[in-house]
Amino acid sequence: MKIATFNNHRVGLVEGDLIYDVTQAVPDAGPAFPQVYMSRLIDQWPERRDDILAARQRAQGVSLETVTLNAPNPAPFHVVAAPVNYRKHIGEIGARSVSGNSSAIERGFFLKASSSVSGPGDGIVLPKGSTRRFDHESELAVIIGRRAKNIPREQALDYVFGYSCLIDMTMRMEPGVGDEERVARKSFDTFTSMGPYIVTADEIPDPGVLGNRLWVNDQLRQDSNTSALILDVPGLIEWASSVMTLQPGDVIATGTPEGVGPVVPGDRVRMTIEKIGTLTVDVKEAVDFAPKRF
Repeated sequence: MKIATFNNHRVGLVEGDLIYDVTQAVPDAGPAFPQVYMSRLIDQWPERRDDILAARQRAQGVSLETVTLNAPNPAPFHVVAAPVNYRKHIGEIGARSVSGNSSAIERGFFLKASSSVSGPGDGIVLPKGSTRRFDHESELAVIIGRRAKNIPREQALDYVFGYSCLIDMTMRMEPGVGDEERVARKSFDTFTSMGPYIVTADEIPDPGVLGNRLWVNDQLRQDSNTSALILDVPGLIEWASSVMTLQPGDVIATGTPEGVGPVVPGDRVRMTIEKIGTLTVDVKEAVDFAPKRF
């Protein structure tokens, strides 16, 4: 099953090129703050699944091309991200990296602001007037399905609700210019672009064999497979849940392969993960200057 949010926080099921509006079965969906309706739906999925499917039968499908897709979960409680988690990415960006030669196995994870989550219709918005380098990172997103604490890797996939595509944007450090904390450099609004929807875990029995590619303006930049992850999906869930309690709807960004590179306003970024779909976003510049310039 493919679950999307669209047109200012309606909920739909995607089948082929059509989307079916099932918002009537998600009574708390909508733009009102806080937009936690998808996390609540995921938490209550065993009880609400039949209502969702019944609403699908009553709905009339419309073309995906006629709607604006939002983030598939617009307000996760946590966004957990793996640092260097592909061997060929180690050392790729040189002095702009804080990881050195260590990987996610040694370093664990970091958090991104949940307010950085955005959808295909939002694009990626870079700070106005910035001369810093902003890089794309193509990643598999894991969406947690139920409360998870101290979960051994052998049980980890039982706690996954589904998967999505994710572009983890990063403002790079510049020696002598800026060496902000990682969370700050990765938490600008729109810097966690997700979509186009959530594919439920029953459709992806093995997340460790998925092709992952990204293009900028139709130029292939990243081309890898989740089989190359240093710390795989079960390992990431085990690591994170050993420290914190993961909640329904939480997002784990599994790390990026080699090939990261800069984007600038006017670029179009497109990433595809096998069996999940294609996320396409336009890069823009913010309309206003922020008080703190970057």
